[in-house]
Amino acid sequence: MTSSGTLAAVLRAAIDDGQYRPGDRLPTNPALMAEYGVSKATVTKAISELAADGIVVTARRGGTRVRHRTPIRLSVSRYRQVLTPGGSKGPWETATEAAGLDGEMRLIDVSEVRDPEIAQLLESASDVDLVRRYRHAIIRPDDLVQIQYAWYLASDARDTGLDGTDKVVGGIYGALTAAGRPPASATERIGIRPPTEEEAALLQISGRVPVITVERITVDAAGAPVEVVRAVAPADRIEYTYEGLDVRKGA
Repeated sequence: MTSSGTLAAVLRAAIDDGQYRPGDRLPTNPALMAEYGVSKATVTKAISELAADGIVVTARRGGTRVRHRTPIRLSVSRYRQVLTPGGSKGPWETATEAAGLDGEMRLIDVSEVRDPEIAQLLESASDVDLVRRYRHAIIRPDDLVQIQYAWYLASDARDTGLDGTDKVVGGIYGALTAAGRPPASATERIGIRPPTEEEAALLQISGRVPVITVERITVDAAGAPVEVVRAVAPADRIEYTYEGLDVRKGA
């Protein structure tokens, strides 16, 4: 009798060999039961093992599909390429296009908030009004790769149109530049941790798949913060690349 572990190994090998490609639907539970002579419980457990390892995703009505795991390379250069106002693509679209993928930074919500922690990072009073933009970085049509929150001083957001719900064509950096607040440098802090239940549900991963977290603070030429971003993505979907780092003494 085939065990759930053996069935999981067989299906994993078929996925690794390309028999089932990212986005493909696996055979139904009854089909797997018939092909391998196993019980429904064995199939369910095998699929659960694959889902826990981030190999497949399951949905009640969508069946079981092979999970996209190709990492998107995000390079520092993605920012430099979108500083000129009037461009059509932001950093995410630029990075995914370079990988031959159709990426979209999809705006989910814009709201005015007060957040003392974020206000401190923006070097402002704790009761200052902020604009928070909640976005999903996806690969079309609906492969969610990254959850992202971005905060701006409400005054800056109004000047740049970041307080609206329209897509910022060309990206945030281009909009800030057009408004006279061109970004000059950014500091990113990278971390790894287990996902929260909400993050796991949105990203369609289990608690065994770690997420990579990023906090980015962008400043203008005078050193004043203009943006705080916090992003979360499955650690196997994003690859951060920092090229041209100056390691000379005293640099």
